[in-house]
Amino acid sequence: MERHRKLDAARRASILSAALLYILLPSFVPAAAQSSSSREERPSGNAVEVPPSRSSDIPIFRSSDAARQDLDNLHQLFAQKRWAEIVAIVQPFSNRSADTDYIYGTALAKLNRWPEARECFLAGRKLAPRDSRFPEELAGVAFKQKNRSEARHWLFVALHLNPKDDYANDFLGTLYFLDGNLEAALKYWNRVQKPVLQNVRTGPELRTDLVLIDRALAFAPASMMTRPQYLASTARLGGLGIFPQFNIQLEARNDGKFDAALNASELNGFGSNMWSALLSTFRGVPFETITPEYSNVRGEAINIHSLFRWDKNKRRISAEISAPLRRDPRWLWRLSTGLRNENWSLENFSVLPIDSLGDLNMRRESALAGIASYRSGKWNWSTGGEFSHRNFRNLAVDSTLPQSLFVNGNQLKHFARINYGLLRLPEHRFFITTSASTEEGRFWSTQDSTFAKLQFSSSQHWFPRATSDDYEMQSKVSYGRTFGDVPFDELFMLGIERDNNLMLRAHVGTKDGLKGSAPLGRNYFLSNWEIDKQIYNAGLFRLTLGPFLDTGKITDPNPALGSRKWLYDTGAQLKLRVLDVGFAVVYGKDLRSGNNTLYVYLVR
Repeated sequence: MERHRKLDAARRASILSAALLYILLPSFVPAAAQSSSSREERPSGNAVEVPPSRSSDIPIFRSSDAARQDLDNLHQLFAQKRWAEIVAIVQPFSNRSADTDYIYGTALAKLNRWPEARECFLAGRKLAPRDSRFPEELAGVAFKQKNRSEARHWLFVALHLNPKDDYANDFLGTLYFLDGNLEAALKYWNRVQKPVLQNVRTGPELRTDLVLIDRALAFAPASMMTRPQYLASTARLGGLGIFPQFNIQLEARNDGKFDAALNASELNGFGSNMWSALLSTFRGVPFETITPEYSNVRGEAINIHSLFRWDKNKRRISAEISAPLRRDPRWLWRLSTGLRNENWSLENFSVLPIDSLGDLNMRRESALAGIASYRSGKWNWSTGGEFSHRNFRNLAVDSTLPQSLFVNGNQLKHFARINYGLLRLPEHRFFITTSASTEEGRFWSTQDSTFAKLQFSSSQHWFPRATSDDYEMQSKVSYGRTFGDVPFDELFMLGIERDNNLMLRAHVGTKDGLKGSAPLGRNYFLSNWEIDKQIYNAGLFRLTLGPFLDTGKITDPNPALGSRKWLYDTGAQLKLRVLDVGFAVVYGKDLRSGNNTLYVYLVR
């Protein structure tokens, strides 16, 4: 009977207040976050600069004086950074709102209870998937747990929700900066007007004219370094041809600014030391070739390259000089000359039922002048002209080959090329560059003629890992076409040969020392793919190994030229770089014929 007795008025009021407080407490907690100063604390605040607090949309419950009092208490606890007490109050409640999860997760993060904070922010994200605060705080937790990959993932999610979020852009730029990926860091830092440079330094050991380097660097002290400036600088430094390895680094200062530093290995004279000079000059001796090179004359990036080959079937002499125009690295000029005396034995790849198309000797002399522009990091171009003379001797070719290929005479040719950075995803270290080139020539002989060559290519370059060059993947797709009466030495060739850049790596371009064992034609399609795994790297000595796959077809209106079918080559290649001198050893297999190939060539 006791339980059925009536309660007095005071006790009924007490029970009603307790029930009301229990129901409304989850709403009090988010209201505490509404305080102006409490939002300045974030769980990842120790890692990156904390952005200004946002205007909160957390509702305040005001229907009860007791609830308002509890709200004020929580507010004071949050403002006073009394994280443990907040956790003690909120922890018993499992059915929390998104805003409550945010405050609760913040308190847990401040207490370094990272796994619980992560679960709390994940729960809040499920309740408010469009709220960018949760992926940002999850990124902060992941960073504290030394998981940068997950931190980047959550920041990308936050930027998908709010691309202009200063906090997320700043945080993401910082992560890439810590990874050593400066281009990606600039991509996101530039959105928040960072980084501002205080000083720009170059290594004291560099002998290159400082005026030249200063003009190559597109950024300057007391200003923000932008991504286009960085790309333009790297393009100009690379175009000078005296820095085989270089990088631009930022060094953080205590005042929030940065110092930019150029670190580079420099080519001077015949080499940095006696061994480097000997290796650079005589690296081609096994192929009866020497390559004397003299770099950076007087520190003005004037480079002289030459080649002398005494192979009785492929005699060749060439020399080239290049330099910046008026000490401006945005413009480079070059002059070159060459002499070739080659014996050819033309193997038949066409539909004709014969093994050989005959033999010939070709002599060719040429002189070339050109200029290149590196004004932008996005694209660059070059153009110039070449005058040449050729004559054919001991001509004993198959009658099916047109005689217009082998006419003696003079030729004047114009050439132009443009390279364009089609796509750059520095955060994924993936880049696509496209190129287009044209050549138009006029030939003077017993019968004057004109011709043109047009080529397109797209190159893809990818480093799969975020912070190292341990793996490197490259691929290239090329297409070429000719028009008019093309001389024999202007035909395309698919094959591996030291004077050819259209590599089909199981089809060697020479046989018994004679050129002509790879298919020739007027039009081609070629695809090259390779991936390299770094095996050993000790600074001046680097060794990589990886597979490759080449696919190509070359055609010609004349049935005596071109390849019958598509050609498929695969295999592996070993690349060795010693003292900035590169070699490649290729083992290739022709998937059509089953023939195996072992070839060694020099790499720039």
